[in-house]
Amino acid sequence: MTKVLVVDDDFMVAKLHSRYVAATEGFTVAGVAHTGAEALRVAERVRPDVVLLDVYLPDMDGVRVLRELRKAEGRPVDALFITAARDAQVIRAALRAGALHYLIKPFPQTALEEQLRHVASLRSRLDSLGEASQEDVDRIFGTRPPGSRELPKGLASYTADLVERTLRDHADGMSASEYAEAGVLSRVSARRYLEYFADTGRAEVRLRYGTTGRPERRYHWIA
Repeated sequence: MTKVLVVDDDFMVAKLHSRYVAATEGFTVAGVAHTGAEALRVAERVRPDVVLLDVYLPDMDGVRVLRELRKAEGRPVDALFITAARDAQVIRAALRAGALHYLIKPFPQTALEEQLRHVASLRSRLDSLGEASQEDVDRIFGTRPPGSRELPKGLASYTADLVERTLRDHADGMSASEYAEAGVLSRVSARRYLEYFADTGRAEVRLRYGTTGRPERRYHWIA
């Protein structure tokens, strides 16, 4: 079970985010804090795996909190910023401090659940790696330079980018049939690209059973 520390100066928001965390399979709320100093004290006690950090705290900003957490020995904590701060300088500071992602309030529950699952996927991949190949590194960081994508014969980079963007925009996943219904691609073509993303670890397949009893393959972007 992945332990999460929720840090937000608004008691109701902290309670809401804690509920989102508790509803995500594999995650549990290990502690809640409403100031930076309290976050550091609680982190020392509960040793969280992940911290959800607001930027605006009454005593110190969230970026400083993360830096202080990283200074402590033996505390390899991952961080997601959850904040109303939209300033590019703040976002840059969060990135440089080591944030895995940055969610701007308000957002739906599915957005946080998706990011938590992404964190779990990253941690699992890193734990299972001994010596990483470049392909492993590309999957973990989720980006490659333009034009560097190596696709199987018959798949086009432009179409792959289109399928990727569409899948990223649907946090609850999509099936090949839904791509066809939306006029994005034919069902057969969509299935080929979706299976490619699943095979390369950038999407996962979840089965959904309908009234016919035959499971539908739904694809969720995780990279």
